[in-house]
Amino acid sequence: MSETPSDAIEDALESLITTYGELNGCVIEELDCEPSPLEFMRFVARNTPFVVRGGATSWKAYQKWDKDYLVNTLAGQSVNVAITPHGNADAPTVSAAHNSLLFAKPHEESQPFEEFLNYIIGQEHDAGFGQDAEVRYAQTRNSRSVTATHKDNFENIYVQIRGRKHFVLLSPLHHHCMNEKLLPPATYVRSQEGELWLCLDQDATPIPFVTWDPDYPDRNCVSLSRFARPVRVTLEPGDMLYLPAMWYHKVTQSVADNDPNGFVVAVNYWYDMNFTGPLFPTAAFLREVKI
Repeated sequence: MSETPSDAIEDALESLITTYGELNGCVIEELDCEPSPLEFMRFVARNTPFVVRGGATSWKAYQKWDKDYLVNTLAGQSVNVAITPHGNADAPTVSAAHNSLLFAKPHEESQPFEEFLNYIIGQEHDAGFGQDAEVRYAQTRNSRSVTATHKDNFENIYVQIRGRKHFVLLSPLHHHCMNEKLLPPATYVRSQEGELWLCLDQDATPIPFVTWDPDYPDRNCVSLSRFARPVRVTLEPGDMLYLPAMWYHKVTQSVADNDPNGFVVAVNYWYDMNFTGPLFPTAAFLREVKI
């Protein structure tokens, strides 16, 4: 039986994904000091992530940002807090009420910073804190919060200040592993009883979003998902990560061992990617290839 055009396209994509994996591996490069500007631009030109271990240990944020310092510094200040039932903000979520997979956006509230921080620390450390309690986060969060697999059109220097971040990374060439779908957007709304319910956004355009989770490779997978070789890296306090533009990334977090503070915080520096050159056109081309 002769090969169909669709089979030929899928074979070519499989070769692309596996060749990339063979040439690049699934271990991230680690440096023990900041690279020179020239060395950094070489990573950017290759669209390749790397970690600088301990690169921010001289920062005042690394040295000072414990609970007492943040509470004193932000005394009287309120923060915009994202709230979901399960830590699933901006994530594909099955809604039984709608019998559909939706793109779930968080409920948002303004809360005094100290109240918010006490909540996430209590949820992390207090054994009496209910497992079904809602999950709250801002730039500060606890281990209950998960960032679903997605990608950004920005270069990102990611600096871990307190706690740990666990990244799962996949290159832009893995588009056909990710099972991207158009999902109706919905937002969590708090009822009069205080419960959170997903409500469909009215007259909203469906959002293209990844539905395959590399941590659960047999769920929502497509034929090419099995060829993906994710890069996994954990950032310890003081580490820096260069996260290149267009890379898929899922992020979870945990509180560092022997850290009494019970929260996780990081600092991001985003800047615009360069849309010239082959990266963006290649990523756009792959999105247009149907199998």
